[in-house]
Amino acid sequence: MNTFHHFLNELPKAELHMHLEGSLEPELMFQLAQRNQITLPFDSVNAIRAAYQFSNLQDFLDIYYQGANVLQTEQDFYDLTWAYLERCKAQNVLHVEPFFDPQTHTERGIAFATVINGIDRALKDAEQQLGISSRLIMCFLRHLPESAAFATLEQALPYQDKIMAVGLDSSEKGFPPELFERVFTKAREAGFLTVAHAGEEGPADYIGQALNLLKVERIDHGVRCVEDPALVEHLINIQMPLTVCPLSNIKLCVFKDMREHNVLELLERGVKVTINSDDPAYFGGYMTENFVAVADALPMTKAQAIKLAQNSFEASFLSDAEKAEWVKRLQQL
Repeated sequence: MNTFHHFLNELPKAELHMHLEGSLEPELMFQLAQRNQITLPFDSVNAIRAAYQFSNLQDFLDIYYQGANVLQTEQDFYDLTWAYLERCKAQNVLHVEPFFDPQTHTERGIAFATVINGIDRALKDAEQQLGISSRLIMCFLRHLPESAAFATLEQALPYQDKIMAVGLDSSEKGFPPELFERVFTKAREAGFLTVAHAGEEGPADYIGQALNLLKVERIDHGVRCVEDPALVEHLINIQMPLTVCPLSNIKLCVFKDMREHNVLELLERGVKVTINSDDPAYFGGYMTENFVAVADALPMTKAQAIKLAQNSFEASFLSDAEKAEWVKRLQQL
């Protein structure tokens, strides 16, 4: 690891766009499959890794949902979350706002309580033992009907002390944010904050829908905003955060090569972009690997790296006082 790579690893960071199910490393997938006596369609860890080559979002989602089948018990969800948090500790990611997809599990007969209690216990332990703060985000799967999202929202209401916000993920193409306007309205009325995936595979118009109809606090991805210059100016004016995931964008062919990525261009224009890992087990890296990939391809300056880290805390759901404390720390670097 060279000096700048070491700096990027040690830089205090917040992660705002990471799917816990997407941090299921092949080794843990195998371990949980054996523990729960589940037969995987792979005969080795290497065979799973070899399958992690995708030409689009759907290719990835097919294996992602297959892998999730090994998650059965509260301890499984704890172990999944804890493994991610240990990686965060090693990379100085000190605040996390991870996503989880309850429908991926309730659809196969796993109780909502099993999922949330395992995740929440790991997040609480991480605050005590690793010094990592967290806010949890529950996502609706957009390829499932609105009625399924409403049912999931009802299941979440008793756990509002554990869930800060709701989001929208899964297959973007053909499933615009407008399909979920009513459920997001109900979620906001219940006291949840809102975020949504938009403008990764879907068009810039989806970003506008997420802002205007879902009233989101952040846009997840958002890199296709550049297709609409007026939208980019609006994002700058309102300082709407974009939780950009560079390695994910390359792996899913949103950009052919990291040298084509627009994250630093958007940063320089004044868009509040952040760097995140999305589904790190599948896309080739956690937070440090994403920072390093951008730094090596684009080339990133130290000042830009600090600004990206500062944006990540400012765009988080921490209190204003907590945000100010992190920004102060970063400005002293």
